[in-house]
Amino acid sequence: MLEQTDSQELILKRVDSLGREMERLKRDLIHSLATQQQARKIKKSLFGSVKGNNITEETIDAAKHALFRPLEDL
Repeated sequence: MLEQTDSQELILKRVDSLGREMERLKRDLIHSLATQQQARKIKKSLFGSVKGNNITEETIDAAKHALFRPLEDL
């Protein structure tokens, strides 16, 4: 009789664990769907991305600085 009670408790704990996991998965799915709608659109062309008419050395350096962080951050 004691073994049956232990196995029932084990089954109930497993069911509870599965229920919590399902709730977590549901929450993650809802969160990913909500953030997916706010994703930025991918540009098909870089036309008009650079301000001004000329691409100068300063513009290139500013772009490098924006894309790559300094080695001191590592």
